[in-house]
Amino acid sequence: MLSLTCKTAIKAVIYLASKFESAEKAGIREIADYIDASEHTVGKMLQTLVKKKVINSVKGPNGGFYITAKQMHQPLFNIVDAIDGKEVFNECGLGLSKCSATRPCPIHNDYGKIRDQFKALCQQKKVSDVCEIVTDGLAYLIG
Repeated sequence: MLSLTCKTAIKAVIYLASKFESAEKAGIREIADYIDASEHTVGKMLQTLVKKKVINSVKGPNGGFYITAKQMHQPLFNIVDAIDGKEVFNECGLGLSKCSATRPCPIHNDYGKIRDQFKALCQQKKVSDVCEIVTDGLAYLIG
């Protein structure tokens, strides 16, 4: 359902959220190393997130990427929308372009329910919610 870039973006935003309390900024290499992703992919994806106001950045020797208090309380949906677009919540589970209620793929009805539940999760869960369980050691971003 989500692209690899979108999954990487979610992990990167959660990583930045984990630095919110200390007000630390993180560079591309640091983020890429922590979430085990390509620096090139992370760099392009972070710029997209900045452009869409999901995260912020500052240039210069003390620069880097960071997240504000307001951004901490945004839903995960904003990250998905910035990278994959809202359409991801309407796509066919098998990737068929003409899948519909009148011309369904073999998993149309079941996948539609799961997709709708996932959309609701992304709308309800805030960045701070998922960051908290990672910070508390109840969930992990790596490995």
